[in-house]
Amino acid sequence: MDIGSTIRAIRKRKNITIAQICEATGLSQGFMSQVETNKTSPSISTLENIAGALKVPLAYLLLKKDERMQVVRRDERRVTTTGPDRLKVEHLSSTNNVRMMIVEFPPGAMIGEAPHAHEGQEVHVVLKGRIYAEQGEDGAEFSEGDSFSWNACTPHFVKNIGGDPASVLISIYTENENGQDLV
Repeated sequence: MDIGSTIRAIRKRKNITIAQICEATGLSQGFMSQVETNKTSPSISTLENIAGALKVPLAYLLLKKDERMQVVRRDERRVTTTGPDRLKVEHLSSTNNVRMMIVEFPPGAMIGEAPHAHEGQEVHVVLKGRIYAEQGEDGAEFSEGDSFSWNACTPHFVKNIGGDPASVLISIYTENENGQDLV
């Protein structure tokens, strides 16, 4: 864990001197210097005082780098294709358990050749076009701005029923931490 570097980066970004942190926490400058260079590990109580002086939540100081905010710029998105209709999938962002993507459906295209099931829960928002979604015995038509969700363990499918391309924002939550693409 690289807590010291995190503390130093926050302190510098906020234009706070080591002397100001020491004044607010009662810690010595030598100790703070050792903390920031990761030569010593402060107690949770000391970290709580430092977090207070920096005006950040204690939990933020304890996060690993890959647990912090991840940024994916539009031009950096991973783009794949899936299914027999070669649907375009733009992978927006993800955590260990949640993945978000935009799926583009040409007219008449659907995800998969037949209803499919997998672990997890899905939330869909129609960004553009008209689609039909079916899960088990339930089915409905959706257009721009409509949304729906389901437990993905029941066979389901989504199909573009309009004459123009359709785009759907899909968020998938799974319990296990795998990078498997479920669309």
